[in-house]
Order: sequence, then structure tokens, then C-alpha cells
Amino acid sequence: MPTLKDREVGIFFWAEPDAQAALKAVKQCGVVSGQLAIDGTVVLNEATAQAWREALAAEDFHVCTVFAAYTGEDYADIPTVERTVGFIPRDTRAEREVRTKEVIEFAASLGVKSFGCHVGYIPHDKSHPDFVGVRDMVRRIADFAATHGMTYCLETGQEPADQLLEFFKDVDRPNVKINFDPANMILYGSGEPIAAFRLLREHVISVHGKDGDWPDKSKPGSLGCERLLGEGSVDIPKFMAALKETGYTGPICVESGVHGEANRWEVLSRAVGILNSLR
Repeated sequence: MPTLKDREVGIFFWAEPDAQAALKAVKQCGVVSGQLAIDGTVVLNEATAQAWREALAAEDFHVCTVFAAYTGEDYADIPTVERTVGFIPRDTRAEREVRTKEVIEFAASLGVKSFGCHVGYIPHDKSHPDFVGVRDMVRRIADFAATHGMTYCLETGQEPADQLLEFFKDVDRPNVKINFDPANMILYGSGEPIAAFRLLREHVISVHGKDGDWPDKSKPGSLGCERLLGEGSVDIPKFMAALKETGYTGPICVESGVHGEANRWEVLSRAVGILNSLR
């Protein structure tokens, strides 16, 4: 794998059937690293792992984190997210725990040292059965990841930063870390992203380059709107300055859903260029 620079800019991308073709497309944006996302439809077996190992070696590409997404998740609006995302839904909790461990084993087989996912909306009340159930599941997953020498990154956005810190204390696992997404803080209306980053900084080991605007207050339960990098409310130059000021040296991976398929790579390449100019 290539040696990465401080605040190396990469891309968050989804696994596709042809691993090498996927990596070649990502590299056209001027990156040699990124975060690989595995949705619930991807078959995880030795053949899949071997294909990705060979592709990563052939393309000399570094995967920083493998992310899991789950069948049945829906990000239409906040009530839907609360009902379907992560480990909160009780009916799918057991099967998602099994799937999570499969994704961790897949990541470990590629030599990746970090796993991540959205946990979902964690109840504020620590005595709530869902708080207890999710906390204990996160502990089990963290312990499983640790057997592979891996960290377990929680994705930010669905809780205010101070609440996430409290959850960290309750989970009490040294390998539980944070993938900080500044736009998610805005999209979910969870708090000003730069202040949130500073509060969570000691736990942050990876960052998303993403932008967005706040939810419409006249539409309760709505999510904010993702924007092209540099055109939303994050204030990307100020955010990048905060990364440097606080000594953050980990990866910054562009995550963007603001594009049509025709100009997907153009949008991603532009975002990579913006972040590299601010590194």
C-alpha cells in the first residue's frame, strides 16, 4: 500500500462487482486512498476478499476504513432514520450484528485496520432498553474488532457531540473511535460542526470531506440538504484550518451524493482538488 501524507485526501466509495475497475475509476480523481463501503447486498466470501486483495495490490491503493451499511436502512427523513438505521431497530439487531462481524472479518482479510458504521439515533435516557441494547452491541463489536487489531469508528451526525462523548464513556472500549463528518452534524441539525470536532477531537481518527445546509425549520423531521463541497454551511476552509490547528493528521475522504451518474467523477475530482488546496 502507498505511504500516505498527513491529511491525505481520498474518496469514500462503494464496493462494486469488479474491484479493480472500481479502484481505477476512483484513482482517476487523483487519489491513492479511500474508504470502502459495503452495502447489505455484497456477498462476503473468500472469492470476494481475494478479488479485492488482488485489486488493491495491482492498483497500489490504500483502504483506510471499511464501512458497513445494512439492508433496510432508509435516510429519507429523521423519523425514518430513527426507525431503520444502524443498531436501533430491534427486529434487525441480531442479523446486523452477524453482518457487522462478517464485514470486520472481510476488512481484516484486506489488511485494513479500521471499521466504521452508523449506530443510529441513541436514546438520551441511559436506562432506555435501546440505549442499553445498542451500548452492549457496540461493546461486543468493538471487542470483536480488537481481536483483529482493528478500531471501530462511529460515524457522527445523529447525536450532538456532547451526547456522543457520554456514550463513549458508557461503552468504555479503547478501540472505539470516531469518523467525523462535518456535514452530517448540519444535515441532522446536531450542532455546529467545527465546535463539535474540537470537542470530539481526541477520539477522531478519520474525517469526511462533505458539505451541506441545515434542515428547514418549517418542516419538522426533515434532513438538511447536501451541497457540493465548498457550497454549503460547513465552511470548508475554516474546517480544514481547525484540523491543522488541532494537530489532526489522519485521512480526509470525500463523500458526496450530490451528482448525477454522468458527472459523478467530475464532482469528486473537484472536491479532491479543493481539499488538497487547503491541506
